Amino acid sequence: MALASAAGPANLRILVVGAGIAGLAAARALRLAGFRPDVIEQRSGPDEDPCTGTYLPGNAIRALRRLGLDGPVRPLGQVVHRQHFLDAAGSPLCEVDLTGFWAGVGECRALPGAELHRVLLTGAGGEVRYGTGIRSVALSTGTVTVTLTDGTSTEYDLLVGADGRRSTVRGLAALGGAARPVGQLVYRAVVSGGPPVNEWTGLLGQRCGFVVVPMGGRRLYCYADEVATELPADPVTRMREVFADYGGPVPRILEALERVDVTRVGEVELGRWSRGRVVLVGDAAHATTPTLAQGVAMALEDAVVLAESLGAADTVEAALLAYESRRRPRTKWVRDRTRDRDRTRDVPPALRDPLLRGRGERIFQEHYRLLVDPV
Repeated sequence: MALASAAGPANLRILVVGAGIAGLAAARALRLAGFRPDVIEQRSGPDEDPCTGTYLPGNAIRALRRLGLDGPVRPLGQVVHRQHFLDAAGSPLCEVDLTGFWAGVGECRALPGAELHRVLLTGAGGEVRYGTGIRSVALSTGTVTVTLTDGTSTEYDLLVGADGRRSTVRGLAALGGAARPVGQLVYRAVVSGGPPVNEWTGLLGQRCGFVVVPMGGRRLYCYADEVATELPADPVTRMREVFADYGGPVPRILEALERVDVTRVGEVELGRWSRGRVVLVGDAAHATTPTLAQGVAMALEDAVVLAESLGAADTVEAALLAYESRRRPRTKWVRDRTRDRDRTRDVPPALRDPLLRGRGERIFQEHYRLLVDPV
């Protein structure tokens, strides 16, 4: 008899830590399966970062469909049909037919991150306790006692750590330490009224790159990275310095920049994702660099599989084992392909660019081949 049938899903006490994409997706999936999780978030309110856009590949849209949220997302942002890869000067390298590649899976869509967050927040149902973090975790046989930053302690049957690459839950449950720095800085910005860009457009330079994705309404999501470790005091000025010689739409975008967020990127690679009644999802379990734009997709897929596993297993422990067994090969594929693509930034353009002009579409499609298959 499955866990949900034996105990009644509503009777399983579940706490989700984190109300970002991973946490809200997990809460949505669990509610669809009949569970009633509590959700806490250390931040004081919902994510409304105006600098963040989101590019959703086809497998992310498929996961949203599994969560019943593809409909609310459909009017938002813009469908992206092709990827255009250019060299730093703006000359073509290769194109990727996204519509053809993801046919039967889902369209690719770009939209503001805050809009996706609002869809997930509504879909999660229930109340998010903002301004509430986690202070300690005590594992017992069959339960986990959680002490919050407000001093209260509560016993749960399952704790879901969905608190990102800097996860507090990961450390408190002795599942792993801080993310491993990879020596990369990522810049993000949203530009309104910039140059006309109709498709995903990426310019590849030496040890840095610049991606522009249209989100509809003359809004452009700009993602750029460079091999570096020190955060700049003025991210706008630094972006203009690093990409001053780039062609294509970049000069006009640099002129239009008003605010830029910059972060150091770290990888999370763990020996296990659960311990006792604690389990990790999303970036808390398997963060990579954003190069393949799979962070959101992996978090959404995690949510779907975790809820399915809990609904099908006889015990929580068996469910967590089934969840990790299904998800680990796929997230490892993403990590390995991400590292492959990141290594191309170290190849001199004189060697890399001719290869991409001849075989670029095949190479970049290979990076996503496994993800066409269902989770």
